[in-house]
Amino acid sequence: MDKDRIEGAAKQAKGAVKDAAGGLAGKPDLQAEGKADKAEGRVQSALGKAKDAARDVTDR
Repeated sequence: MDKDRIEGAAKQAKGAVKDAAGGLAGKPDLQAEGKADKAEGRVQSALGKAKDAARDVTDR
């Protein structure tokens, strides 16, 4: 598994926590930061999946 997939999942989790905390605390800036972290994590995870797929194709 590519490290980008792992790091992306961690960013998504961190973003979800920030998003929820911002919502509960009434801090829209923290909530927005959490949403941005989640989006960044999804992109990084997708990049890792693409790298894994490319590696699988070249290993055959």
